Amino acid sequence: MSRNVSSESAQAGPVETSIRQKLNDLFKPTALEISNDSSQHRHHTAMRAQGGGNGETHFSVMIVSEAFEQKRSMQRHRMIYSALADEFNDGLHALSINAKTPAEIVPQGNADMQ
Repeated sequence: MSRNVSSESAQAGPVETSIRQKLNDLFKPTALEISNDSSQHRHHTAMRAQGGGNGETHFSVMIVSEAFEQKRSMQRHRMIYSALADEFNDGLHALSINAKTPAEIVPQGNADMQ
């Protein structure tokens, strides 16, 4: 699969920018999509206590990388959590992860072959 790694959005804040840079540098993904889901969680007690946090507390990540070959899902997640330890220490609260290898991605048009 030869898909461009998504570029940084015009609205990306410092946490999203840092996540994107670290994941690109460490995992050399063939695909990377990052979604800032923080606005959906501002009502949570912990986020209200922080005044909504810095606006960058909850993210979803879809990443495709050969670095995940021969790794189980939990090992992939640990790799990503470890890479983003500084972000978690600085207020990142939750990260939804979808980590795949290129071989695990079904090419468009072949979805019925799963």
